[in-house]
Amino acid sequence: MTAGDEEALVQRSLDGDQGAFGELIGAYQHVLYNVALRMTNDPEDARDVTQTTFLKAWRRLSTFDRRHKFFSWIYRIMLNETLNLLERRRPQEPLSEVLISGAESPEERCHSTQVCEIVQSALMLLPADQRQVIVLRHFQQLSYREMSGLLRIPEKTVKSRLYSARQCLGRTLRARGVTGS
Repeated sequence: MTAGDEEALVQRSLDGDQGAFGELIGAYQHVLYNVALRMTNDPEDARDVTQTTFLKAWRRLSTFDRRHKFFSWIYRIMLNETLNLLERRRPQEPLSEVLISGAESPEERCHSTQVCEIVQSALMLLPADQRQVIVLRHFQQLSYREMSGLLRIPEKTVKSRLYSARQCLGRTLRARGVTGS
């Protein structure tokens, strides 16, 4: 979605057009849900966070600073909601839903599922700030600049945090017997 499209939908939403806000939801729901899922490790929590995010965004839309991108603003809301949820819920449960490609053999699927579960559980051991940069970079394919803008930290901090997170994740995965690419 272009910045112009985003701005027009925000203005229409502010003018009371709920359909315009629905278009914003449609544009960003999937990506926000995926980040929330990677951060919470729970599909229900991710759905709740995503829904709460859009509800808060709708209620606070008049406070949106148009000098910034709408996505950055709503992403920040989602991120705060996710971190608040994680703070309230200390012990984390294992991921129960794993997406499997239909092109793999049963043996490959089993191995892929096991590796995915190991990676996801190792990801959940990282501190939230490190998990966040791994998810944004490797699961959402954001650039360092985009991550810097979303997280409101310098690019050098993003790179440093990502390096530390990768090192920690790598050690954990090696300790659990995961090797390779």
